[in-house]
Amino acid sequence: MAHFVFENDLNSILKLDAPITNAPPARWQRKAKEGNCSSANTSVNTSVLSPMKAANRSHSSSKTPSKTPVLTLHSSVKGKEGRDSVLICHVFLQEQQKAWAVNLNGFDMEDAKILKLGGKPVNAPEGYQNNLKVLYSQKATPGSSKKPGRYIPSMPDRVLDAPEIRNDYYLNLIDWSSQNLLAVALNDSVYLWNYLSGDIILLLQIEHSEEYISSVSWIKEGNYLAVGTSNAEVQHHVATLSGHSQEVCGLKWSPDGRYLASGANDNLVNIWPCVQGDSGEFTPVQTFTQHQGAVKAVAWCPWQSNVLATGGGTSDRHIRIWNVCSGTCLNSVDTHSQVCSILWSTMYKELISGHGFAQNQLVIWKYPTMTRVSELKGHSARVLSLAMSPDGCTVASAAADETLRLWKCFEVDPATKKEKEKARSSSKSIIHQSIR
Repeated sequence: MAHFVFENDLNSILKLDAPITNAPPARWQRKAKEGNCSSANTSVNTSVLSPMKAANRSHSSSKTPSKTPVLTLHSSVKGKEGRDSVLICHVFLQEQQKAWAVNLNGFDMEDAKILKLGGKPVNAPEGYQNNLKVLYSQKATPGSSKKPGRYIPSMPDRVLDAPEIRNDYYLNLIDWSSQNLLAVALNDSVYLWNYLSGDIILLLQIEHSEEYISSVSWIKEGNYLAVGTSNAEVQHHVATLSGHSQEVCGLKWSPDGRYLASGANDNLVNIWPCVQGDSGEFTPVQTFTQHQGAVKAVAWCPWQSNVLATGGGTSDRHIRIWNVCSGTCLNSVDTHSQVCSILWSTMYKELISGHGFAQNQLVIWKYPTMTRVSELKGHSARVLSLAMSPDGCTVASAAADETLRLWKCFEVDPATKKEKEKARSSSKSIIHQSIR
């Protein structure tokens, strides 16, 4: 009979539709009664603990009563009858908690745990709605992981002094030979800097102090250097190309030698053939008029001989890519600054441009999308000219801040270089086998 009485008392405690008569008083009730007398407080505590007093004789009545009656029963009830009561109580609480979970959540929490030791995750029951909203999600598809970009140093490899270099947009003051000699024009003098040894040689100096060096350019073999001066004299005259109305500041031969591209202060770009026309005169095969500023930056693509890149000055600020055969503009990008020089990379499908106001930076562009790959900053004045090393790994920039900076921006990764050399050697072996 005792365990039936215990079950009745337990059911009355666990009912949610009526107040718990034997529960400890609320904090505000205890505070209100503390002001009366200490004896009354003791009687209240005793009456509160009276339902558990017989089963908890070992505990002092002055201790704070437990807030979980089940734990107190589990630790203090003794005897066979007590163990049965504890077991019944434990099972009852499990069933009651399960019923509460189903009523509140619509499913049993034990069946919907996220972390489990084994087995497959349990799906939510049909009709269950999650109040949490997914703000962003993205599924990774095979092969969609973006490869990390190649490393491009943001600082120059070397910095050289270039005193008295002329701050003139229309001059071409540096060029790098195939024999690793960098020619630099400093006012009225031309110096040669050996990249391997670091030696500096004074090549020539103009006698008249009022004149200055306006351009330098190495022949392909690297054993002759052409030097232009401000007195406008030209030696070994072969032909005259008349197509510009103002100063010509950009000249480049195509890699196959078929065309000569010229840019001038009249905002025009002319493409000249290497042979004379029927009339015995040279006439441009193409004339591009889209630039709105002087065109000094002119560069031919090394792997597509009919593709030309040109850059406009302060009033234009655009780089344009041309097909000289069809005369179409393949791409155009606004650089937001004066374009002073352009070079194509021989190691990557990229090109680099030197700029003036306002950041005086070098920008590497991806071809043909013309997206920015990297920006190289360090000059405090506009970049006047660019030159490429013979191995295609280093770019030299001459700026109006009277410095030359060498950037290893096209250096090939050693692993990639080894793979290319391996592929090149294997292709040679295949050719040798086919010849035999």
